[in-house]
Amino acid sequence: MTFKIVLAAVLVAGLAQAKPMGDHAKVADEVKAAVRATVAGINAHDPDKAAAYDASDVVSMEGGRPDTLGRDGDRAGFKMTFGYAPQWRVSLISETVEVARSGEMAIYRGLYNQDSVNAGVPMTSKVHFIAEFRRQPDGSWKMPWYVVSPTERSHKK
Repeated sequence: MTFKIVLAAVLVAGLAQAKPMGDHAKVADEVKAAVRATVAGINAHDPDKAAAYDASDVVSMEGGRPDTLGRDGDRAGFKMTFGYAPQWRVSLISETVEVARSGEMAIYRGLYNQDSVNAGVPMTSKVHFIAEFRRQPDGSWKMPWYVVSPTERSHKK
């Protein structure tokens, strides 16, 4: 009997200390909205909007341009890319968001078409966009890191 009381007390104490789970569907929707805004910034060739969800010390690893550290570096990387690929646009194929139990962090994984023009020839390819999002003290979501990786070579559309 004493063992059962002690076990029950330990379980109740553990439950009281556990962080409550966040609303995972709401978190996933917020993260997807942040990515949609980022894509809109990319497609508008607006470096500020493209980097708006970057953490101040973001690490950006993208094929086709040097890795960057920090929001200013990422903005400069976008500006460079927009300059040499003025027809560059991206569009969503599929996406998933995995939310941490606490609801304070999420991993975004998306597959995108990447369209551009090379020597007057419309080209396309698929890329993975993988990013970590963390909830900030003000409730917003920021990316401390992200990776863009091609899944195929560019080819004619």
